[in-house]
Amino acid sequence: MQHLPVILVCALCSALAAENNHDYNLLYVNLDNEIENGLRPTDESSVCECRKERTTWDRLFIMLENSQMRENRLLQAAEEVLTAELRSLRSDVARTCAPAPEPGRLAQTLDEVLLASRGLTHRLAKLESAWQRALDAAGPELLPLSQELRALRRWAGQRSLPAGCETALLFPMRSKKIFGSVHPVTEMQLRSFSACIWVRATDVLNKTILFSYGTKRNPYEIQLYLNSWSTVLVVGGDQNKLVANAVVPLGKWTYLCGTWSSEEGTASLWLNGELAATGSGMATGHIVPEGGILQIGQEKNGCCVGGGFDETLAFSGRLTGFNLWDRVLSSDEIRQTRGDDSCHIRGNVVGWGVTEIQPHGGAQYIS
Repeated sequence: MQHLPVILVCALCSALAAENNHDYNLLYVNLDNEIENGLRPTDESSVCECRKERTTWDRLFIMLENSQMRENRLLQAAEEVLTAELRSLRSDVARTCAPAPEPGRLAQTLDEVLLASRGLTHRLAKLESAWQRALDAAGPELLPLSQELRALRRWAGQRSLPAGCETALLFPMRSKKIFGSVHPVTEMQLRSFSACIWVRATDVLNKTILFSYGTKRNPYEIQLYLNSWSTVLVVGGDQNKLVANAVVPLGKWTYLCGTWSSEEGTASLWLNGELAATGSGMATGHIVPEGGILQIGQEKNGCCVGGGFDETLAFSGRLTGFNLWDRVLSSDEIRQTRGDDSCHIRGNVVGWGVTEIQPHGGAQYIS
């Protein structure tokens, strides 16, 4: 026991020395282990020194994550209040429409609307349709309530998911630490492909990555990215681009698909089920090799493990319904994948809801 003070003094000095030398980083030790285990290059000589993040920025990042959690709790509480209001609204409609020919049928329809669908916008659309039938039957006294319902539906559409989708990945801010790693069910050795994804962007810079597949030799094997004036598909290298002069609106769900075939180098880009751009001679004869890294919301463009990410390329917003096939889908198939069951249609290389997509940093699944 007489040596205990000496031991404590030595331990305190060691801790202070570690602090002065920046030898510890407790805030992101788990994240760094995830990135290092999942993205470690096979050739150790290619790993270069990366500057560690300062503790001040780590604290700021945790504060932002906590604020996002609080926002999600508030949104959940708001939806619970909205559900209660809709139930009250259903009772008012049933009472108001009592003299109508089939009030019981209208009440039953509203019950089905409230219970059948998890999608808030889809639910409100059905409710609005029921309101319109009630308005036709009962007269203009229901018009003010009908207008309120339309305004409520517009509000819900700003935070809901596409029809048929139950979850999405939220990227709360642009950061080199926030991305999603995708683990395909089959090897990524492709002579052709079709890739589709639902996008709701918060902001877009000169190059905002939606998804990217790259190898150690070529980090730009497949990319789909946005900028403020177009949508771009890359295959086989940054020199092979297909550009659609179509702007993806911010804060609104947009469905994007890109296809490519090695045989003639044909490629196409689709926005919301409509052909936006097509071309040929793009990476003709190329084979997308296996052994690379597939991720959403970022691209691995440097030699440093984890530190190879660039925050200016990062996506901020929400992504869902990401699917990848090893063939070129027909135009009818692409339009079908945009329907109400879009999130229940699975690609045979990556299938949304089946393939493991692991969020990192502040990325998280929401519903």
